[in-house]
Amino acid sequence: MKNYTFTEKKDTRSGFGDGLTELGLKNNNIVALCADLTGSLKMNDFKKNHPDRFFQVGIAEANMMGIAAGLTIGGKIPFTGTFANFSTGRVYDQIRQSIAYSGKNVKICASHAGITLGEDGATHQILEDIGMMKMLPGMTVINTCDYNQTKAATIAIANHKGPVYLRFGRPKVPVFTDPNQEFKIGKGVKMTEGKDVTIVATGHLVWEALEASKVLFEQGISAEVINIHTIKPLDKEIILKSVSKTGCIISAEEHNYLGGLGESISRLLCLNNPTPQEFIATQDTFGESGTPAQLMQKYGLNSENIIKKVKSVIQRK
Repeated sequence: MKNYTFTEKKDTRSGFGDGLTELGLKNNNIVALCADLTGSLKMNDFKKNHPDRFFQVGIAEANMMGIAAGLTIGGKIPFTGTFANFSTGRVYDQIRQSIAYSGKNVKICASHAGITLGEDGATHQILEDIGMMKMLPGMTVINTCDYNQTKAATIAIANHKGPVYLRFGRPKVPVFTDPNQEFKIGKGVKMTEGKDVTIVATGHLVWEALEASKVLFEQGISAEVINIHTIKPLDKEIILKSVSKTGCIISAEEHNYLGGLGESISRLLCLNNPTPQEFIATQDTFGESGTPAQLMQKYGLNSENIIKKVKSVIQRK
């Protein structure tokens, strides 16, 4: 099996910031808006290099979405930046009415997603944003796994016509994907080949899935790991092809099991190839304060729980 390693850890929000900086140098139509969190979203370089194309809206996220929608009418490509909770829950009406309904070319870039936001607690740890955004007609939903993939995704969505929700995080996590990768919206990435079980993971859980696959391999279980960075549109072909071989599947995400990646996979399987499935996700609950590592452990979003679920789902074949 292919063995993934890393030499450094970096936060995925820095991948967004560096991708935005690169875009700013390439395309004068790229504009950025932030809701009083320029440093947290790593947008300082863009602000410094392009002050005429950066708009500090302040703590007025709803206004930010309306302004972004308006800027698209003049041909601009707006990237909005704030925490995932404020990028979705606080402004859902504005996104639905001003952006999604008319297919505005706005890139909604959301940092500090999931429970790995950590000590800020449940009020900031949104675990339902993927479900909210994937329900909007025409909305593309992307959830990246490391610094390199986030940077590549940030650059790629600038060339995509239509609204995009790009989700990333706060903590430093292993950097293990190719720095020169070609990011293809809607195309999953097979990380390892396997024959006994399919593990489909997104975001921070991709690394945990790879770590789990190493242990499983040593125990005689061959796991096929697929990185689904684009939750909508879902890469149906890669998932169906894998489960036709393995006969069972695990979905892994830093999100509520209701409305997330796992639920999209369940619908796909129900309509095409009913297959035993287990979920690695939060179980219809809010988060709490704690370090990212403590919270990932408590809520079972780690390689140890993936291993347990794999053994459980194999028994159901």
